[in-house]
Amino acid sequence: MSRTDSSTHKQPLLEKAEYERISRFRYRLRRFLRISEKLCKDQGLTPLQYQLLLHVKGFPDRDWASIGELAERLQAQHNGVVALIDRCEKLNLVARNPGRHDRRVVEVHLRPKGEEMLARIATQHQDELQLFLGTFAQAEDASIP
Repeated sequence: MSRTDSSTHKQPLLEKAEYERISRFRYRLRRFLRISEKLCKDQGLTPLQYQLLLHVKGFPDRDWASIGELAERLQAQHNGVVALIDRCEKLNLVARNPGRHDRRVVEVHLRPKGEEMLARIATQHQDELQLFLGTFAQAEDASIP
C-alpha cells in the first residue's frame, strides 16, 4: 500500500492579487450573510427558515418545490429539511401537498404568511445584495486587460 505525501504534489503559489481577490470575496460574502441573519432575526425567522421560503418561491418555472429539491438548494440532509418544513408548517409559513403528477413527491408551497414574511425580508436584502453583486462586477472589470 503506497502513501502519497502531499508535499510531493506542490500546488502553484498564488499571486498576492489572488489572495486579495479571495479575501475581498469572503469579506463581502460574510458581510452579506451577517446582515441577512440580522434581517431574519428582526422578523422572527431563522436564516434557514428564510432560505427555505426563498427557495420555494424562487424555484424555476413553478410556485412550489419538492423536499428533495429543497434539500439540494439548502445543501442539507433530507431528514433535516423535513424537520425544518415541520417547524415552518407550525408557524403557518408553508404547506405540504401531495404531488400533482407523482403522489410520491411532496410539494412544499408558501402560505400567505410565508409569502408576506419572505417579501418583507427579501426586499430588505436588496441594497446589500447590490453591493455584493458589485464585488463580482469589479472583479470582472479588473481582470479585463
